[in-house]
Amino acid sequence: MDNNEIKKFMAKELNEGTSLSDIQKLLADEHETKITFLDLRILASELENIEWEKPEEPAEEEEAEAEVEQPEATGTVVEVSKLIRPGAVANGSVKFASGATAEWILNQQGQLGLDKAKGEPTEDDIKEFQVELQKVFAQGR
Repeated sequence: MDNNEIKKFMAKELNEGTSLSDIQKLLADEHETKITFLDLRILASELENIEWEKPEEPAEEEEAEAEVEQPEATGTVVEVSKLIRPGAVANGSVKFASGATAEWILNQQGQLGLDKAKGEPTEDDIKEFQVELQKVFAQGR
């Protein structure tokens, strides 16, 4: 099959809701055409008039379960650096919900400090930061 034939086949299958990975298998099994997923994805991006299927809305019961399982999102983002600063057990950066940013460091005595702060984090920012940092360490990052 040439690229135009593959595109026609893909357009038909995509409009029927077939996934790209399934199309890749169909091409190999039924049409003896092997194509990498990346090449397939590139060809798919060139297609016009495709009705990319959206996932079906979950039932209300499933939505309630999904809401319970998802952790509460805060505006505070904590990142751990892969390069550990001298004298630190861990360090990284934090962007607070208020928009302030800083670098944080946890020293060998267990003391937590902020450095190079841009903006002034609020008291609520600091509380959220501590909670988010505990979550990061609990996940083993």
